[in-house]
Amino acid sequence: MKSRQIPLESYGVSFTSKTTTIIEEKLEELNIKGFCVLKSGYDKKTLNNISQEFDYIKNKYEKKYKDLNLKKIKEHNTVRLPLAFENKNIFKFLALNKTLLELVSKAIQGKFILNQQNGIINPPRQEYNQGKWHRDLPYQHFVSSKPLALNALFCIDDFTLENGSTLVLQGSHKAENFPSEVYIKNNAFQITAKRGSFIVLDCMLFHSGGKNLTKRPRRAVNHVYTIPFFKQQISIPKSVFGQTLSLFEKEIFGFPFAEPGSVENYLKSRGIKKQRA
Repeated sequence: MKSRQIPLESYGVSFTSKTTTIIEEKLEELNIKGFCVLKSGYDKKTLNNISQEFDYIKNKYEKKYKDLNLKKIKEHNTVRLPLAFENKNIFKFLALNKTLLELVSKAIQGKFILNQQNGIINPPRQEYNQGKWHRDLPYQHFVSSKPLALNALFCIDDFTLENGSTLVLQGSHKAENFPSEVYIKNNAFQITAKRGSFIVLDCMLFHSGGKNLTKRPRRAVNHVYTIPFFKQQISIPKSVFGQTLSLFEKEIFGFPFAEPGSVENYLKSRGIKKQRA
């Protein structure tokens, strides 16, 4: 089969974007389509460690909160903030992946923080509680010229058409309203990605989990990075208090942007920020 012949020349064009690095290529995809797939750079041994630690934390989490009836409150198939439950720092370093943060820093102008980290499981041949179209900034119907928040879904397993890989409505991060059923049927796109990849979405892009038709769960770790003006889903500074963190790590986890408990604390924080600058 012959490959498609795609013209690269143009006319009547005054301005053209240029990319010279992988990060710039992915940033262009993110801006135009609303998503991209980014390699994490982890080797096979690291990926195996992440997989094993995920299952360990999942079991630990479900035992700890079994009396809350997670399924009844629609919190099943989710592990909230796994970096708060670990001892090996695997999920802490996952949230601080160098390549990912380079992309986030170029997409979100100015400061950004980790707003949330959640382990998610798409169960085999069952109803999936993320299987409906949504934005990761729910109930918001505005658009912005630059991303205010990014979703970085780390694939612990391969994301395939068969195991319910993420579906997106390309370009919907630039539209205020949820598209019509006709548009959805004609334009929904299902992303496939290899184990160890990050699927990065503009949080205003409408997306949905697919149906897992295999016999194995499809696992991932979702990260949401936002400008500091959005409050964290769960206070990360309070959840990881006591862990040894660098100043850079503290900033990504939101320590300098935590809500002051009083006017005095606010004024003191202003002095600290001035000294840091």
